[in-house]
Amino acid sequence: MSQTQVLARKWRPKIFSELTGQDHVVRALTNALEQKRLHHAYLFTGTRGIGKTTIARILAKALNCEAGITSTPCGICSACTEIDGGRFVDLIEMDAASNTQVEKMRDLLENALYAPTVARYKIYIIDEVHMLSKSAFNAMLKTLEEPPEHVKFILATTDPQKIPVTVLSRCLQFNLKQIPLPLITAHLKHVLEQEQINCDVTSLQLLARSAQGSMRDALSILDQAIAFGGGRVEEARVRDMLGAIDQSYLYDLLDALGQKDGPRMLEVADAMETRSLSFDAALQDLATLLHRVALAQIVPSAIGEDTPERERILALAKTFVPEDIQLFYQIVIHGRSDLSQAPDEYAGFTMTLMRLLAFLPEYMPKMTEPGHDREIKRPSPSVSKTTEASETLPTSGTVEKAEAAKAAKATKATAEADEAENAGNATVGAAPAVSLFGSDWATVVSQLKLGIAKELAQNCEVKNVSANEIEFCVAETHKHLLPYQDRMQAALREHSGKPVRLKFSVGTITGMTPAELDNRKKQEKQLQAVAAIEADPFVRELVEHFDAKLIVSSIKSIQ
Repeated sequence: MSQTQVLARKWRPKIFSELTGQDHVVRALTNALEQKRLHHAYLFTGTRGIGKTTIARILAKALNCEAGITSTPCGICSACTEIDGGRFVDLIEMDAASNTQVEKMRDLLENALYAPTVARYKIYIIDEVHMLSKSAFNAMLKTLEEPPEHVKFILATTDPQKIPVTVLSRCLQFNLKQIPLPLITAHLKHVLEQEQINCDVTSLQLLARSAQGSMRDALSILDQAIAFGGGRVEEARVRDMLGAIDQSYLYDLLDALGQKDGPRMLEVADAMETRSLSFDAALQDLATLLHRVALAQIVPSAIGEDTPERERILALAKTFVPEDIQLFYQIVIHGRSDLSQAPDEYAGFTMTLMRLLAFLPEYMPKMTEPGHDREIKRPSPSVSKTTEASETLPTSGTVEKAEAAKAAKATKATAEADEAENAGNATVGAAPAVSLFGSDWATVVSQLKLGIAKELAQNCEVKNVSANEIEFCVAETHKHLLPYQDRMQAALREHSGKPVRLKFSVGTITGMTPAELDNRKKQEKQLQAVAAIEADPFVRELVEHFDAKLIVSSIKSIQ
């Protein structure tokens, strides 16, 4: 009974036109063969399973085909068929990973001096050539410098950085690319059609994605999927085989994130753990989904009509603003890289979810006292309600709580005094606007729910104020923050309860931005701290009697 050949070998390309995703290499080799501009040494670099050895064998056929040197070997002559069968006497293949010794290389090079037995060229294919020892490379170098006319070297490696420069400079180098996902998907579909096996698009996309740019891996995984599915390739079975994440989980996570529903997100994570789904794969797929949402927001035409779950992707694109999606993508990417350092995968995954929530603008989760069901009220952004919130804290008499209440009352008194002063200096119609947004902009910024737009607000300087419009100026160095002006306007409208309009300009500021004022306060405190240390009797005694020197940079204000 004949044995079935695995797909990776059965569908291995035998001519250049059958290669997928390496058009740049094929074009260069084809032109060289047609023009008879041949090199004595070729080097193919790239990751696993993308066609390095396959191209080497096709090149060997092109050089030794009985029809002559050609870019389209016939495939039927004895040279072509024997090379395809791996039994051609003048084609020597060596795996450098298992033959690193210099003695092996010397034997090979001594044999290279003899003319080929039956072929036009004696061809040496050395795979994973970077694994050779330094002595083996030195032995090869002499032959590469003065190669016999009848010898061609074809080297392949996944790590060209480890090959000596002296060897690289004597080779014609081609860098093979990872094969794009659509090309792998199309090739798998073609293979299954020829094999007369039914499949669906989603299954092929899952298989192609798991191959990570390697066509050989894709065909091997496809073989496994056919066996796992009992001769059929179906989405449910492919997901089970790969441990892939059901896309509905990911959409549920983002839906819950859009609703700021932390408990629901943890429920989804628990369900994934119950099914023993891979959290690493979940973060990878979540990053892919966020990428599609970003495309839907910025380049909607990139989301084709045949895209799976297209409607849900478009719905998510409307739920979040583009800058949020960009931030989420970065959090998920970093979360995946941190997964190996987490206490366990579940902890690492859920920590990433909590990070998504924490950085979501205006996310305010409910908090309860330990051991009690009573909710702790959060301080409101408005000054008048800050005191009310602080008064609802438990009165256990701790110093921290007393200080918090005292500070809140002081803030209220200061704000009321400023408001009264501003009201006395402004016209009747514009008084509310000036008191809120004019002379005390730094205080207002500290009260607004700004989220990611806070940096813009801190670097704005108020130039002019009317009843319903505020003019701000931003320095040239901070103009990249202007895309957040809509968020800042929305926060001000919510804070004031009025349809406030904002107008921005880029120019010179006088240094009265909240960020600059805060920096000045920090500098003043630092100078006071340095002065206090310098005036300390013990420090002065050390300086006077022991020639001690005060390291000013080590002094930090604790206020």
